[in-house]
Amino acid sequence: MSERFFPRDDYFMGLALREAERALEHDDVPIGAVIVRDGEVIGSAHNERELRQDPTAHAEIIALREAARVAGSWRVLDSVIYVTLEPCAMCAGAISLARVPRVVYGTEDPKAGACGSVLDVLSEPRLNHRPVVAGGLLAQECAELLREFFASRR
Repeated sequence: MSERFFPRDDYFMGLALREAERALEHDDVPIGAVIVRDGEVIGSAHNERELRQDPTAHAEIIALREAARVAGSWRVLDSVIYVTLEPCAMCAGAISLARVPRVVYGTEDPKAGACGSVLDVLSEPRLNHRPVVAGGLLAQECAELLREFFASRR
């Protein structure tokens, strides 16, 4: 995993955090994702599993669908996905299949993370697409949002 961040990464992760906060409106786990190409947001979403009663309605999946629609292709090339929590296996697989070249996430997911915490789907050498992954951007802010959410349910 590369820990290299670029000047605008903070800004876009901030947008992903704001997106994550929107999930609280419908009692979903506050995770947000933003996909950027050429400095422009082409996809953004937050978790909607509870809202849709859909186990696949993760922020990354919804944002990838929007980005593919904007790109006019299932290949979401020349883009970066910013996500507040380390992607799970499903989302990491979708990111790889969409050919997203770079993944930046906030906090690690020690229970379901698939970018090195539990699994490392995005570095699997047998896959034909392996994006560059940078984790830990605004990790404290991302983790605190999740901590507050789960504390309010105990």
